[in-house]
Amino acid sequence: MELLKEISREGAKGFRLPPLDVEEVDIKNFFPEKFLRDNPPPLPEVSEPEVVRHFVNLSSLNYHVDRGFYPLGSCTMKYNPRINEEMASIEEFTNLHPLQPDDTVQGALELIYNLQDYLGKLTGFKHVSLHPAAGAHGELLGLLLIRAYHKKHGNHHKKKILIPDSAHGTNPASCTRAGFVSVKVTSGEKGILTPDILEKYLDDEVAGLMLTNPNTLGLFETYIVEMAELLHEKDALLYMDGANLNALMGYFYPGKAGVDILHYNLHKTFSTPHGGGGPGGGGVGVSERVEPFLPVPRIEKGENGFYLDYNRPDSIGKIISFYGHFNVMIKALTYILANGPDGLKKVTETAVINANYLMTQLKDTYNLPYDTTCMHEFVLSGNTFKKYGVRTLDIAKRILDHNMHAPTIYFPLIVPEALMIEPTETEPRWVLDRFISVMKKIAKEAEEEPELLKKAPQNTPVKRLDEAKAVRELDVHW
Repeated sequence: MELLKEISREGAKGFRLPPLDVEEVDIKNFFPEKFLRDNPPPLPEVSEPEVVRHFVNLSSLNYHVDRGFYPLGSCTMKYNPRINEEMASIEEFTNLHPLQPDDTVQGALELIYNLQDYLGKLTGFKHVSLHPAAGAHGELLGLLLIRAYHKKHGNHHKKKILIPDSAHGTNPASCTRAGFVSVKVTSGEKGILTPDILEKYLDDEVAGLMLTNPNTLGLFETYIVEMAELLHEKDALLYMDGANLNALMGYFYPGKAGVDILHYNLHKTFSTPHGGGGPGGGGVGVSERVEPFLPVPRIEKGENGFYLDYNRPDSIGKIISFYGHFNVMIKALTYILANGPDGLKKVTETAVINANYLMTQLKDTYNLPYDTTCMHEFVLSGNTFKKYGVRTLDIAKRILDHNMHAPTIYFPLIVPEALMIEPTETEPRWVLDRFISVMKKIAKEAEEEPELLKKAPQNTPVKRLDEAKAVRELDVHW
């Protein structure tokens, strides 16, 4: 706004309003005079080209997946096909009102019903709910379902949720919010959870296990079937964090492996854009034992079409207004239909191949704590450069100077100086090769010119910030 005021010129116009189609009224009849302005507000007077340039320039200050490579591990920052936006912009969708009667929104209800069906088939579940607004909301719903299940069965003593050290960081918070006590489980030497480790923690107070699969090391939890059996023997449930579903489509079906609850991230795996707090889209698939507790309303198909079913006595209730994030659902269904079964399988194949290609090309330059075939992402360590006074943070900042986004850093916590890299399936080999070249160049600079990394970035709109000061003196107003 300040910049717009600087370029403001009296008489300049950058807007066109339609002619007034209602009777003009005197505003003084609606508001007390003390609340009315004596003069018009001092808004900038700017022409349309200047307004467009202003906001385009602002958008270029921020890095995003449409500008270049964005290998943010655990977040699946893949390209979002523009056909998704076209479908979500169809007037018949955008003009719907959430309070319309069921018989006037049959198309929308059918869309949600079909998306639930496709997601279920893709993951081996008969029952899917799309109520959650995002992944963490899906986690919370999953834990509320576990709580409802145990309450129904009189298991009031079950208060613990087991969470491996390779899980997503939101899991413990969701666990606490749902009223459980989180218990950290240490992974095995190979970076995955094994039945013998699980058995050490599995007592009668355990309500369930939250398993990220593939885990945050990018490794597949190969003992998932055996662990599901151990949990069920103790009347505990298996929740699977499905945020990394991009590595599994067409190859692994959690519902057939004994998983009781799986959350989906429509805003990651199924290409709807995310970041900056939204838009998001969750969803959960559940086993038969958990289905009665799903939130209301459920979309059902009857003789006269689709309808909202509230008659579910064991339901945990309502967790979101109206239909949830319908716009995101449109984009997810578009992505699924555009790819089809073979295409979704190809997505998985390419994502896994891209990650393994990067890993094999960089493991001799950077430390690879778990040297084994990865899934869609992998974790390097920058600890070998500490002897030069260079930390992972410095490496990440230097990557920005090459017009690439940095990977996730310092997560997962079980890897010191972690660099978590996920290339996704939407990047061609030449982009991966350029990233490899940049990473090797930075490694050489760390040895020969460490101060260069410590002063990075130099080519970004904002240089390195004092992060400690920012935490102590948070100021989000400008």
